[in-house]
Amino acid sequence: MAYRTASPSCLIEEYLSNYINRVISYHMERIKIHQVDAFTDTLFSGNPAAVCVIDEWLDAALMQDIAAENNLAETAFLVPGQSHYEIRWFTPTVEVDLCGHATLASALVLFDCYGLTGDHVQFHSPRSGLLAVRKEGDMLFLDFPTDNLTRVDHGVSEFSSCIGIKPIEVYKGKTDYIAVVQSEADVRTIQPNFQAISRLDARGLIVTAPGDEVDFVSRFFAPQSGVPEDPVTGSAHTSLTPLWSTKLGKTDMSAKQLSARGGALSCRNRQSRCHIGGHARLYLVGEINTR
Repeated sequence: MAYRTASPSCLIEEYLSNYINRVISYHMERIKIHQVDAFTDTLFSGNPAAVCVIDEWLDAALMQDIAAENNLAETAFLVPGQSHYEIRWFTPTVEVDLCGHATLASALVLFDCYGLTGDHVQFHSPRSGLLAVRKEGDMLFLDFPTDNLTRVDHGVSEFSSCIGIKPIEVYKGKTDYIAVVQSEADVRTIQPNFQAISRLDARGLIVTAPGDEVDFVSRFFAPQSGVPEDPVTGSAHTSLTPLWSTKLGKTDMSAKQLSARGGALSCRNRQSRCHIGGHARLYLVGEINTR
């Protein structure tokens, strides 16, 4: 019986085809990930966020699994478009409407790791519309919609049970409640009742007061969103900026978030838009294996 053997050219074609398929499969199963400390110029402080730039949207359940595995306050996913990047944000438990620090982190990754030129990058969120980040020297400024606040005149005792002291005022924004207290010391020393906070019909609770060395300070709690205390919350400052701008009679303000990691922000009230600035530092670059 005679046997036919494959020609050398056929063997090379088969090898190349198998190699290309393995490379494609490898890249489909692995996603590049960047981790950035936002609203700080020092590593191991500020708010860490993960950023994944992908060619097309993954299944929402997979993105939620990745965010849960990362176990950071936020993981941002970006898909390049013609004139902007589509962006979505996930906590370890839910997809959220808006996240400032992960958007700041995303801009740093695009500028520093993906060679984005110029001083401006535009994002589009399916939940929050057009957003932008502008580079000014060594700082990045979010350009976000200003929140609309409503004074809450009933049920203040409910907020007392959340933070252990009675607020001076309570407001409700698009996604969060804001409890205004007397002093920076009150903000620093409150003992949050996470069970009570988790019952609020909101993404979370902001606690704020005038600052001793900055214009205002805050802390942010969102156990109902899988984030007991967020280190630095850019989106919360879309509510805090118009609130303190009115109270202080200023359009440009300095702010600190008084979490254990801490963070510094520069806030500008521009009527329908807020410009929220800070530094950011790249911590790591790696790959996620999704198989």
